[in-house]
Amino acid sequence: MMNMRKISTISGVALGTALLAGTAFAGPRITFGPEDQGALQIDYKGQFQMSVRNNGSGSDGDSTTTNFNFRRNRLAFMGKYGDMVSLYVQTEFTEDPNVDTLGVHDNSSKTEFQMLDAVMRFKFNDALRVNVGKFKYGFSRENLEACEMPLTLDRSLFIRAPFVSTRDMGVGVWGNFLDDKIQYRADVMEGRKAGDTNNPDSSFRYTVRAHVSLLDPESDYGYKGTYMGKKQVLTFGAAYQYEPDVVYGDTVTKTGKKDYNAWTVDGFFEYPVEGVGTMTLSAAYADYSLDDAYKVSRNVDSNAIGLNGEKNGWYVKAGYMLPNLPLQFFGRYEKWTFAKLNGMFDQDVDWYGGGVNYYIWGQNLKLTAELSRTAFDKEGLGDDGTKSENFTTFVTQLQLLF
Repeated sequence: MMNMRKISTISGVALGTALLAGTAFAGPRITFGPEDQGALQIDYKGQFQMSVRNNGSGSDGDSTTTNFNFRRNRLAFMGKYGDMVSLYVQTEFTEDPNVDTLGVHDNSSKTEFQMLDAVMRFKFNDALRVNVGKFKYGFSRENLEACEMPLTLDRSLFIRAPFVSTRDMGVGVWGNFLDDKIQYRADVMEGRKAGDTNNPDSSFRYTVRAHVSLLDPESDYGYKGTYMGKKQVLTFGAAYQYEPDVVYGDTVTKTGKKDYNAWTVDGFFEYPVEGVGTMTLSAAYADYSLDDAYKVSRNVDSNAIGLNGEKNGWYVKAGYMLPNLPLQFFGRYEKWTFAKLNGMFDQDVDWYGGGVNYYIWGQNLKLTAELSRTAFDKEGLGDDGTKSENFTTFVTQLQLLF
């Protein structure tokens, strides 16, 4: 079991720090051009975490692990000129994220500074908008939800598509019509990077997505995990993604070319009731297929298996926000089946957790605490020597948007 006294002490320090902090303000804004048609704003986005996991350290890996780390540490630059042209550029600095989704690294990870987003945006009208550059691909709702505005501590740990991170490079077309009740999007992206020796062919990745909003519209490119009772939302969405000849079933003989196909359906509901509070419910199912490439040979491309390889699963999230206090309780359950994970074929993982959001100044200054459990259907050592062992994680996070 984790050291609950240690958790309580550190959580108290984090809460005290939050309550002593000053009011968060919007970042500096610069205007230029005739009639100030041009504008540039600079924002900071930080999420500082304290994590406690009941394994991962010590000589046998069974001792408790404690860690301080920035989950996100970003500078964002937002610019526009007139109503048609805008841009969004975001950088991120990460350092030593030793505690990850399924385990704890036994040494310090490399420090990394990256250009997370760099997208030029063109708005011709509400029904026709074009994004060009590096940005979030338009597949799953979960990935498209703003990182700083989730319902739970973070988005699903298992939702990422193969061969890419949360972003990709390419061109996307999207828009809204019928009073913003229906949104469509289609993008052509890089997918697996060109020049990879294990890439059978250099092809683009294609994605289409649509949603229908039956109550208040969700008309932005991104979504929110909660609107904190400010909207009445009922939205259903679906998407499909495809990239041909993306992996070899046998990387030694360069045979067994396989395509990538994925599909998902999702739903989101949030409804505030005066004097009662705000209820939130969100769910999705996703299937990422590499055409059973892992069954071809023992030399299958490593990208076809693992956490971001062939898999399918679902999640459900629920929340309740008090009517007169900025306190929101939440819970999430996920179930995923992986083609091969940690050296074990057909591995199932159950993830469940719950916690609270305390909105000090809305999303600009927020304290979150979450306790979660990760459970493997098959525990032990896989054929690659990796150990799968059930574990519990407690995380306290302080978010500041400035």
